[in-house]
Amino acid sequence: MTSTPTSAIPANPAAAAPAGSDNQAQAINLAGKRLHFVGIGGCGMSGLARMARHAGALCSGSDKSDTATIQALRSEGFPIVLEQSAQSVPADCNLLVISAAINSEHPEVVAARKRGLMILKYAQLLGRLMIGRTGIAVAGTHGKSSTTSLLGHILIQCGLDPSVIVGANCPQIGGGWHVGQSDFLVAEACEFDRSFHNLRPTHALILNVEEDHLDVYPNLDAIIQAFATFARLVPEHGSLLINHEMPHRLTICAGLNCKVETIGFAPQADWEVNVDTRPQTLRTHGLRPQVSLHHRGQKVASWESPLPGDHMAYNAAAAAVTAHRLGAAWEKISSAIGSFEGLDRRMQRIGQPRVDGGTITVVDDYGHHPTEIDTTLRALRRHYQPQRMICVFQPHQHSRTRFLMEQFAASFSEADIVIVPEIYFVRDSEQERQAVSANDLVLRLRRRGQQALHVHPLEAIVEQLRMIARPGDLVVTMGAGDVWKVARDLVQAKP
Repeated sequence: MTSTPTSAIPANPAAAAPAGSDNQAQAINLAGKRLHFVGIGGCGMSGLARMARHAGALCSGSDKSDTATIQALRSEGFPIVLEQSAQSVPADCNLLVISAAINSEHPEVVAARKRGLMILKYAQLLGRLMIGRTGIAVAGTHGKSSTTSLLGHILIQCGLDPSVIVGANCPQIGGGWHVGQSDFLVAEACEFDRSFHNLRPTHALILNVEEDHLDVYPNLDAIIQAFATFARLVPEHGSLLINHEMPHRLTICAGLNCKVETIGFAPQADWEVNVDTRPQTLRTHGLRPQVSLHHRGQKVASWESPLPGDHMAYNAAAAAVTAHRLGAAWEKISSAIGSFEGLDRRMQRIGQPRVDGGTITVVDDYGHHPTEIDTTLRALRRHYQPQRMICVFQPHQHSRTRFLMEQFAASFSEADIVIVPEIYFVRDSEQERQAVSANDLVLRLRRRGQQALHVHPLEAIVEQLRMIARPGDLVVTMGAGDVWKVARDLVQAKP
């Protein structure tokens, strides 16, 4: 099946061409242009707005609510309105930039179209900013944000001063963005809506490929084809680093002219990752696993992994290989990885609140796909070795929950108790919303012998946790919605 990437929303609907990637896109000069960002409060959108202003554009924006990101943008001088209507689009606007969540009937999009303004999606503008630069795009079903942030951090610490844009908050690089003076532009490449087809990378990474976003893709074959199309964007003088163990690797790499290398845990990979988690090693290095990286059998670097889990060692290794390809020295790369402090909502330790008789540990994570859940819970159990692990999982999207129900049910084997709030409703239709419920997942878990319960609202989950938590427990909140509030409230609640 041929994938059909997102194209720009035309100013004149009658002039709409068949959908396709921005193949004829050219580098864009933003100096003196007035850009208006719809949904400017998102991590990626806020970073792109800052990058556009650095390129000389006059930028404004709109969003639905007053968040910390909105307040930060306002403090930096960005005019932002919290009303998304036709009147929100500035009179002197030249270009409307919209997030992936904004549809063609949004009032600001309709107003811009009536005025004949150019309308670009986030990924389209990002792709045009890559033209003429050394673009590095990090793709994959999992690990994009962590790897992009790690790569940005390494390059900054090695003095290569990249620009970085990522869909998560990484305090060490300044948030979800960093504007550097070199021609390196590092970006997260998301497969949702085939938006990554709009990027123009010189170097690309494909960390993994699995079923996801089945509201956009009809099946796994279509997802694989979308990644193959993304890989073909890399020019002959560029490079692709791809997961060695992935069963779809050869399909994705077929016909590529660029340099292709593989990375993984198998000795047959071009870049082999080894993780030492022996008890003696962990005791010696303060519970930090020791990671070594080998290139075709020769050890080139080693470091203490800053975060638990083989998946984080793999992400760091992928970032390390790419940084070296861009000119960073191995010794400096290893030092930079060891100093990485992580990013928000990725196995983030929130605190250790008191309960009767002692304390519990509270960790928050963004994982919302079955593989992410299983991998993260295993890593957390091995790292913290808790008496019990209680996971509060908020499913994200009704369609994802329905399509991957059995995989979700199998992904919580490491948890002793699973608490499921309502499914976070986003992007789906009302019909999809009625097709599946949080209780459906709870019933599947119970059939597998798992202790699981459905609790709603989030405030009630905090109360429940205060009642059932025991000293030595690890409480993990997981999901891409607002379940993080449970972790914060639990830590801040009075015993």
